[in-house]
Amino acid sequence: MAHIVSAGRLRKSPFYTSTIEEGAETLLTYNNMLVPRGYGDREAEYWRLINGVSMWDVAVQRQVQLKGPDAAKLAQILCARDLSSQVIGQGKYVAICDHNGVLINDPIAMKVADDCYWLSIGNSDIWFWARCVAGERGLDVKVSEPDVSPLAVQGPKAEDVVASIFGDWVRELRYFWFKDTEIEGIPITVMRAGWSKQGGFELFLRDGTKGDHLWRIVKDAGTPFDIGPGYPNPSERTESGLLNYGSDTDDGTNPFEVRMGKFIDLDVSDDVIGVKALRKIKQGGVKRHQLGIVLEGGEENEDQSIWLDIVKDGAVIGHMTHKAWSYRMQRMIGYALVSVEAQPGDRVEVMKDAGPVTGQLSPIPFAV
Repeated sequence: MAHIVSAGRLRKSPFYTSTIEEGAETLLTYNNMLVPRGYGDREAEYWRLINGVSMWDVAVQRQVQLKGPDAAKLAQILCARDLSSQVIGQGKYVAICDHNGVLINDPIAMKVADDCYWLSIGNSDIWFWARCVAGERGLDVKVSEPDVSPLAVQGPKAEDVVASIFGDWVRELRYFWFKDTEIEGIPITVMRAGWSKQGGFELFLRDGTKGDHLWRIVKDAGTPFDIGPGYPNPSERTESGLLNYGSDTDDGTNPFEVRMGKFIDLDVSDDVIGVKALRKIKQGGVKRHQLGIVLEGGEENEDQSIWLDIVKDGAVIGHMTHKAWSYRMQRMIGYALVSVEAQPGDRVEVMKDAGPVTGQLSPIPFAV
């Protein structure tokens, strides 16, 4: 049997030891780090997120720091969204595109100071992209990866847990807004955010030596609320309509195809990378769009990215990009990146290795 060996520098998160002690059974590589992807009871972990509160090691959500006199200029060049009105303590969901308008990441751009921004990225090497752009444009800015590691607290009871730690001021934070604080000498940036639609916060640990300490603080505070470990849940994120860059996109996907049009500002300066191409795409009409898909049949064991052909009336119209079991719908669901001629309600076939499976296209988010 062949053995798979990592040839790169695979790093552990500051919360790694705590997650192993909590019983993490599966770990996924992401941004050259390890992230837990299950603690042994998938359904219990799902319902904990839906009904209670869950804590996640998401340190793999790394930050690309832009620091220096030209930090704001570089942030705007990289992001196809107008950042001119952004203030310190505010984050914005943005699209980073290449020169052809292809989406290459969808981070939260956080304005930390007038001369400092964090791009809280998905799974790709945006550091290299930002460094190259800064060098080519001759900008006075340093691009680096700071010692910052998010711990997410998610679920309908998350606000009560986080408020019990830091105070009721956290209840006033608006979505994607953040504030620096500390607890027991640990520097933290608290942001109302998280990769679920159940509500919650991300605690950006700013000292990687304090990961296990912070984990214990959150776990102890959450004990009265029956907190437990979890991870960015594929079932909930699919039901809720959250995009997963890289899984739901290919090397030709533009933001309009994956429901990011409202986060694109076409009137920004021509200096913004990709904006000229995005204007042409918008003017010419988008050729694909992202829909949901509900499959016939029972539960399958794995949530996964798959990219299987979708056929309608004998012709391939696009791809199913991933699938997950919906515990609320009791169906396998997923996302479809298909021709704009395909619409919710259309009956289609997904071409699996074992044979075609019938499904129906649906709006996103799903009606759970």
